[in-house]
Amino acid sequence: MDQNEAENASGKGKIVIALLLAAAIGGFFYFDLGRYLSIESLKANRDRLLLFTEEHYLASVVIFIGSYCLLVSASLPGAVFFTLAGGLLFGSVAGTVYVNLGATSGATLAFLAARYLFRDWIEGKFGGYLRLIQDGVSKNGFSYLMTLRLIPVAPFFLINPLCGLTRMPLGTYVLATAIGIIPGTFVYAYAGRQLGTINSLKEIASPNVLIAFTLLGLLALVPPLYQKYATKKSG
Repeated sequence: MDQNEAENASGKGKIVIALLLAAAIGGFFYFDLGRYLSIESLKANRDRLLLFTEEHYLASVVIFIGSYCLLVSASLPGAVFFTLAGGLLFGSVAGTVYVNLGATSGATLAFLAARYLFRDWIEGKFGGYLRLIQDGVSKNGFSYLMTLRLIPVAPFFLINPLCGLTRMPLGTYVLATAIGIIPGTFVYAYAGRQLGTINSLKEIASPNVLIAFTLLGLLALVPPLYQKYATKKSG
């Protein structure tokens, strides 16, 4: 295969991926699937979901992880309700594991899609503006991403494609994502197990919980800040 053929194949691949993402996002909003991603809907279908999970446990796990992966890979909102459902159906610990698998897999696909489709174009247009960000991410990407995962400020579905536009190594991204989402995942999975006593997300994300996440996130910034301080002092 010569260079022109390779470029044509790459271009066609990008078109196919873009169309698949557009179809997934369009279908989500056209069929108003978001209406099912609520605490009220989860409560209304609680008994049926639990019964299906009890009778078809393995199938339920596969469906759950696959659905979570698709939702996150298309950068659609609603992951928090899937996490609640994971805790409800599988328990706090197993739910955390299954959510982590689905979320990390989906986040990785979103990262790769953004990198494959858009990074070269964006760097060509805004390379000068992105250089400082790229340098920081390449040196301290793990700590930066851990902080973003631990502190619930930027939406999960926005961080994934944005990281794909940087030069962060894939291994660093996957590891920081898999580790960084564990605390928040467990909190929401545990809340899902206690679904009958919860009426809104505000009851889960209490000020104390948010403060704890923020402190964890700030701890992740200590190594790069110390390294920067030590370098400046030695210089």
